[in-house]
Amino acid sequence: MLRRRGAAEAGAIFVKLDRLDGRAAVYGPAPQTEEPPIGVDRQFARVHANDWLDPAGAEERLKREIMFDPDLWIVEIEDREGRVFVDLAA
Repeated sequence: MLRRRGAAEAGAIFVKLDRLDGRAAVYGPAPQTEEPPIGVDRQFARVHANDWLDPAGAEERLKREIMFDPDLWIVEIEDREGRVFVDLAA
């Protein structure tokens, strides 16, 4: 679901994945160090070192990102299997 609408022309997209079991992850724009695979418009990367955060930790991370870029968008995905449904950078 779309949780936060950012600037249409300039807002970065962040994705919060909630596994609904006390584990969450936050993904943001992947560094653009190389060309994405054919057919992929944008890639994402986890923005924290640990595999999983608790949901409160994920929210705190999103708050810090908003302070840095108030134009960002937030999409939240709830999936018990931990599928994020976006293209992840290798």
